[in-house]
Amino acid sequence: MSRTIAPSPLTAEAFAAYGDVLEVAGDPDKIINQGMCGRHHDRAKLDFGTGRAGISLFDAKARSLPHVVDMVERHPDGSQAFIPLDGVPMIVVVADDNTGTPVNLKAFISQPGQSINLHRGTWHGVLAPLGKAGRYAVVDRIGDGPNLEEHWFEDPWTVEAAATG
Repeated sequence: MSRTIAPSPLTAEAFAAYGDVLEVAGDPDKIINQGMCGRHHDRAKLDFGTGRAGISLFDAKARSLPHVVDMVERHPDGSQAFIPLDGVPMIVVVADDNTGTPVNLKAFISQPGQSINLHRGTWHGVLAPLGKAGRYAVVDRIGDGPNLEEHWFEDPWTVEAAATG
């Protein structure tokens, strides 16, 4: 059985139920460093439960469309932010939760300059740089105990290539 998802552009409004879109947009909240820097302040809800914040670096291989999604995962004890270091866009797959099962998958394509922060417990696809390999700073929970749940689909999903014409 073939199940497909049409990707959408990544916007703060469309992504709000799953996390935060981090990007420089609009006027800064504060001007700092003797007027030479605009600070866009506190743009993500970071949540590490009983753990602590950690910053890791990921080096991810390129993906392309169509992109097969055979598994999603979630982190019940903390949020997880992905910040591209090379400006490489990402395929971002998220899902709603129905009593422990991911449902209603959605796919987004980020633009250069956009990062994401997934809320605690949000089902999501794996890190998927689009078109070329990418490096990412990842801010997530460091602590004792398991903080990963995986769900493997019997019938995988496919994120389609965007329609052209």
